[in-house]
Amino acid sequence: MKILSGFHWLMLALVGVSLSALAAEVYKKPETFLQEAFNQQVPEPGLVWLVGDTGKKVEAILGHPPDALRERYWAKQGRSAWILEEVGKSRPITVGVVIRKHRIERLDVLIYRESRGWEVRYPVFTDQFRQASLAENGKLDVTIDGITGATLSVNALTRLARVALYLDSQVSDS
Repeated sequence: MKILSGFHWLMLALVGVSLSALAAEVYKKPETFLQEAFNQQVPEPGLVWLVGDTGKKVEAILGHPPDALRERYWAKQGRSAWILEEVGKSRPITVGVVIRKHRIERLDVLIYRESRGWEVRYPVFTDQFRQASLAENGKLDVTIDGITGATLSVNALTRLARVALYLDSQVSDS
């Protein structure tokens, strides 16, 4: 039987830490988010294509081209729900946004993959988005306070809120 040296133990520990940093923290499954948003009666999804002017506007909000050509959404009785992803520092953050009458009703962090900035998942932060809408300049009409050490995650969630509001305005008639 071979005994591992101190160097080998250190390498194993570092690999373990590296792998745990890459693990996704699932706070809420997307299916659960949708069930909550629609009182267990989730409608069939719709699609909005991110091409033409719509794609250009989403690109302007994100600061980079969208990762996909289309986004799924769910809509029923004047409410729409969006499950969107944006990179914070280096890994995607999955967020669920519910919009009613062009205002955010709810924003939840569903899956967080970054090693820092996880504080954005708490209601003390996400509640700031409630009742936010898009101002004429395309920014949110509310100020979102940052979190020390989570600036990139805060910015990612703010961009996703703006994208959800913009896309909702393209598909809804309320």
